[in-house]
Amino acid sequence: MKKFFNTAGPCQPDIHYITDPLPRLVGIRELIDGRHYFVLHAPRQTGKTTYLYALMRQLNQEGQYTVLTVNIQAAASGQDSWDAMRIAAAAIYRQATLHLPETQWPSQVSERSEHFGTLQAYLSDWATHNPKPIVLFIDEADSLMDELFLALLRQLRAGFEARPKGFPHSIALIGLRDVRDYKIRLRPERENLGTSSPFNVKSKSLFMLGFTVAEVSDLLEEHTKATGQAFEEAVKQEIYRLSQGQPWLTNALANQIVAELLHNDYKKTITLEHVAQAREALIQRRDTHLDSLIDKLREPLVKPIVEAIINGETPDFDILNDALSYTRDLGLIAPKPPVRFANPIYQEIIPRVLSFGFQEMLPSDYIEPTWYIKDGKLDMDALLTAFQKFYRRHSETWLSKYDFREAGRQLLLMAFLQRIVNSGGRIEREMAAGNGRCDLLAEYGNEQIPIELKLYYDSYTREEGLDQIARYLSRFGLKQGYLVIFETRVSIPWEKRIYREEVVVAGKQVILFGM
Repeated sequence: MKKFFNTAGPCQPDIHYITDPLPRLVGIRELIDGRHYFVLHAPRQTGKTTYLYALMRQLNQEGQYTVLTVNIQAAASGQDSWDAMRIAAAAIYRQATLHLPETQWPSQVSERSEHFGTLQAYLSDWATHNPKPIVLFIDEADSLMDELFLALLRQLRAGFEARPKGFPHSIALIGLRDVRDYKIRLRPERENLGTSSPFNVKSKSLFMLGFTVAEVSDLLEEHTKATGQAFEEAVKQEIYRLSQGQPWLTNALANQIVAELLHNDYKKTITLEHVAQAREALIQRRDTHLDSLIDKLREPLVKPIVEAIINGETPDFDILNDALSYTRDLGLIAPKPPVRFANPIYQEIIPRVLSFGFQEMLPSDYIEPTWYIKDGKLDMDALLTAFQKFYRRHSETWLSKYDFREAGRQLLLMAFLQRIVNSGGRIEREMAAGNGRCDLLAEYGNEQIPIELKLYYDSYTREEGLDQIARYLSRFGLKQGYLVIFETRVSIPWEKRIYREEVVVAGKQVILFGM
């Protein structure tokens, strides 16, 4: 069977294109040799499990340790903590029978074993009778919530001092979040951990980043070596730019091009146009990975960060630390400042999803594309004038029913634009929390039309916005663009909110629309 780009679950080297995952993290071998318990966390679909299996195979081949990777997600269905730990133990036993020689198996246990004691006793018995020190990677550890998760941590802590002869030599908890970020709900009268961390025997937390540019290139080269199909050099750079090294997106873009667009016709060279088509297909299709991220947008810690990015504002500082940490762990925003969506595909799909209801419900009285597209060109002036009329009449009613009201003005205009450019154009978005604006680049035919969206908060808004759009125009070498300022002061009547002006700034013509 020919190999392919994997978009579902851990990579298997015999059927998937894969780069060596082991160089992606440094320092784990020292943690294992030092008998440390540690945490490895990263967003979903970033290659954690692929890495763990590769490390397990390598260490077992070296022969110093008995190494096992086990997924304990099934334990989340446990009826109580005892039942959950029994399910976890059964998962450990099954994995051992698949990946270890029989002489290194723990005692047999199943989900129905009536004489199971505790996970601590089970691991202790395994370590005592095993011929080698045990290294255990517990994947999906954070799928156990509240009391079940606490039960796991409690039993691992209880056995810690008996390592390596009476308990696993080294244990790693693998999941979406660092253990320290979890707020375990305890009844003070029943138990007090006596520490700010629910896993105070942890030595270190490691975070797995996405692919580097070189790793993306190496992954694509695996396909070229196997099939002879060439990627234009600019294609590799563009796939990295769009994915920012996110492993699932990297594979999904490549698979969409090779399997879906070109139908595995390896004679065709892969071009930038293929990448653009693949990008749009992923955004439109919203595969499981993308849908799982979208489901998080309305969570209390995520929503204010998303709104702040779209608005260009700064979120409430009281929730900033927890919200940023959680949203980064989900992989929705970039791992380093400025606070922005993690990659251009997320930056495109999130506003589209949030404005989809608006887009679907826009009345045809305003949104017939043929009114704004003439001779293959987009009449942005006419479009924004029509949007002004729609906004004045409908915005208060529509936004009053919308969860993301703080970002609703910008999303409403994006929905209006999207309905038009869907007939043959596209919108590129640039946004980040704290930058005071949202930049759009509408592309239709051979035209590029920059638009800057700002919320009016004080007398500096206009001057600042004109300077920002002038600099945005300079980036693209363009002479004309649009600045849209949304009034936020409810005391200002509509007669003063709605206006159109033409201003020359630094040699650039800026058409300013007030809303």
